[in-house]
Amino acid sequence: MTDTRPDPDALLKKAQEEERQRHRGRLKVFFGANPGVGKTYAMLEAAHEQRRDGVDVVIGVVETHGRAETESLVKDLEIIPRRRVEYLGTTLSEFDLDAALARRPTIMLVDELAHTNVPGSRHAKRWQDVQELLRAGIHVYTTLNVQHLESLNDVVAKITNVRVRETVPDSILEQAEDVELIDLPPDDLLQRLKDGKVYLSDQIRQAAQHFFRKGNLLALRELALRRTAERVDQQMEVYRRDHAVVQTWPAAETILVCVNMKPRGPRLVRAARQMAAGFHAKWIAAYVQIPRHLTLPQAERDRVVHTLRLAEQLGAETVTLTGEDVAQEVLAYARSRNVTKIIVGKPVRAWWKEWLFGSVVSDLVHRSGDIDIYVITGEAGEGRPLAAQALQRSSPTSGYRLAAFVVCLSTAVAWLMNPYFGSANLIMVYLIGVMVTAIRYGRGPSVLASLLSVAAFDFFFVPPYFTFAVSDLQYLLTFGVMLAVALTISGLAVRIRRQAEMARYREKRTSVLYAMSRDLATHRGAATLANLAAKHLREVFDSQVAVFLADSDKRLQLQRGEQLFFEFDPKEAGVAQWVFDHNERAGLGSDTLPGSSALYLPLVGSDGPIGVVAVRPEQASRVLDPDQLHLLESLAGQVALAIERTRLSEEAQRAHVQAETERMRNAILSSVSHDLRTPLASITGAAGSLLDESNRLDPAGRQELIRSIHHEADRLDQLLKNLLDMMRLEAGALHLNKDWHPMEEVAGSALARMERRLSGHRVVVLFPEDLPLLFVDGVLLQQVVINLLENAAKYAPAGSTIELSASAKEGEVIVEVADRGAGLPPGEEDRIFDKFYRAKPTGEGGVGLGLTICRGIVEAHGGRIWAEHREGGGARFRFAIPLPKQQPAVPAEQMEPQSA
Repeated sequence: MTDTRPDPDALLKKAQEEERQRHRGRLKVFFGANPGVGKTYAMLEAAHEQRRDGVDVVIGVVETHGRAETESLVKDLEIIPRRRVEYLGTTLSEFDLDAALARRPTIMLVDELAHTNVPGSRHAKRWQDVQELLRAGIHVYTTLNVQHLESLNDVVAKITNVRVRETVPDSILEQAEDVELIDLPPDDLLQRLKDGKVYLSDQIRQAAQHFFRKGNLLALRELALRRTAERVDQQMEVYRRDHAVVQTWPAAETILVCVNMKPRGPRLVRAARQMAAGFHAKWIAAYVQIPRHLTLPQAERDRVVHTLRLAEQLGAETVTLTGEDVAQEVLAYARSRNVTKIIVGKPVRAWWKEWLFGSVVSDLVHRSGDIDIYVITGEAGEGRPLAAQALQRSSPTSGYRLAAFVVCLSTAVAWLMNPYFGSANLIMVYLIGVMVTAIRYGRGPSVLASLLSVAAFDFFFVPPYFTFAVSDLQYLLTFGVMLAVALTISGLAVRIRRQAEMARYREKRTSVLYAMSRDLATHRGAATLANLAAKHLREVFDSQVAVFLADSDKRLQLQRGEQLFFEFDPKEAGVAQWVFDHNERAGLGSDTLPGSSALYLPLVGSDGPIGVVAVRPEQASRVLDPDQLHLLESLAGQVALAIERTRLSEEAQRAHVQAETERMRNAILSSVSHDLRTPLASITGAAGSLLDESNRLDPAGRQELIRSIHHEADRLDQLLKNLLDMMRLEAGALHLNKDWHPMEEVAGSALARMERRLSGHRVVVLFPEDLPLLFVDGVLLQQVVINLLENAAKYAPAGSTIELSASAKEGEVIVEVADRGAGLPPGEEDRIFDKFYRAKPTGEGGVGLGLTICRGIVEAHGGRIWAEHREGGGARFRFAIPLPKQQPAVPAEQMEPQSA
């Protein structure tokens, strides 16, 4: 009975995938062979149909190329304005991703998926913009030509002699929920070209002579049709798997050839290749690895490797399956891949052996159902006698000696039990010994133990004793049953042992793969990831591993680390460079440079190769096995994506820093240009009036102009000083010249310098008499007080009171400047200390650096600064300076509270 229940693991994976996709937008690709077939027109028609159904549809970017019929469909749809980008002195228009995310329609139209964005954009490629839209839950309609697929780039270049520079990873098309083929016969497309419906008139002649030749159009059309057919076939397989369909749907021919360790494997592979070519079908070469194969000689296991590699070279997909029942595994896989024909080799064993031991071919024929089975005759002499298989030594000689010892030990135990127990119990002792032997030492020693156990039981415990003669013929049945049971137990024990070994191997590989994925996901830095990748690959494949990464000049550099001990000579380095340049694997076991001591695989990212991984195995079969090779390629892909991810993260960080630097530069220029212009204009005007001899000023007027020049020059000096102090803080060039200072002295110097600036306010100073000394840079701390007083004077109304006070508590001195101004903007208590931040216009200049400088100086002293709202209106600015554990032995001066 066939089990048609879905695989629980597959159901769990499907549920997890549906959960991930639930909040993700759906992608629909209008796919075509060439420009001009009508992809954009079809996309707009689909958009209008959705709009009529009440769906919110917005155009993000659509290229009409001046086609009137396309432009007519654009008019009735909402369009997001494009952003303008300056590049090399030219203004370009690009898709505004931020505006699209803010608008958040149900469906966004984004034309020309392969487009390259202007340098400086958030993403280098438009398909990356589309990915961000999908992650935001926005459905996307887009267009794509077949020549823009990354995997077909070389094929298109050979056909058209044109290298397409803008490409899209195949995974993007594979992620699309819907791919609609927009097809047009080459003759009709050429007519559209002549009618000016594809390019402008000045481009028609050049296009017709180069890319738009009929042969090119036919070839590209075939590529598009084939790729679409593959996509439909993948969708059908997904549907069959999701709905647990076990019957074969012969919508297209798929051939599966079964290979094993027999010499006829290459012949089966070549026959399958011929059949696949005749049916124009895809074909698969499958090998089922059962536990017994792990004990076979290396030569026979290598034969499977070579057969599968031959199948790959002839264009087959190869797969290695594991299980106990070969026919069951083959048929289960064939139904999962919708296989219509299975090719197997004809058995060469005698009929009685097939009847006794079974036949894979017979099982396939009886269980295949609607799948056709083709049996091909093998060469004579391919079979191996059963006796040869039984006598093949699969264990070391010590195992046989230990088997004999276990039988002797069992005989000794049975001899002690003989006076008290019957013969059946003595037989149990021997069966236990056989089972232990099978578990510990394998099949060969267990068979020997079974035979010796029967002989020992006959010799020691069956009358006449100490001879192999049998007086009662009933014991012959006992011997037969005992031998059969012993052999069965040994066979089952060996099978369990092998299954346990395979389970341990799979568990080890799974744990290593999990550890590798976890490490690659949680670490950053190309060199760190290269070291981690080499470490894990070495554990999986028992090989020496090295990772090369390309520098800015596309030259490979060996990443050396703890696990990268693999040294290369110049020839080996040349192989690695060839693999990187040609994006193909080479070296050991490949068709290119097979004399190399290692196998080299390219590390391919979304935009091409980024490096090379080299593997030098202890045993070539560990890597050259197609199943292992596919695993290696998958791991190399993970490593490439991890390294590319960390590089993109670093580039994004650099871009962010660059953008912040640019923003800061613009802010500085804007602030400085405005705030410096005002005092310079005042100084220039006043100085011009003084120099004008025709303008006769009285002494009072001249004095006023001179005071104005002095005031504006002092203001200009303060602005420049703030800028220089900020530069010193950010450059880390601020050095503290600490000494013991009373806070009263620091405050007094600051008030003296601010006397003129504070003349319109009443200043109250409240300092306690026992205020301890501070170990600070007096000049810098004085600048903090000056900046806080100037800030208070700027925002407090004329005639109001400004309070300057200090207190000592909990190991620090807290200084406060309070005013009765407009107060702080709600929620801006921390932001006011940011660079270039100004709460509100006051009519006075300033670049918004005074409070930032205060914070830098206070934090350099190990202190803290903050701002608070003041009850009754106004603001309080406080900073705290930590007190040293010990005060100097100098009497503190007393300072009376001052008022001004």
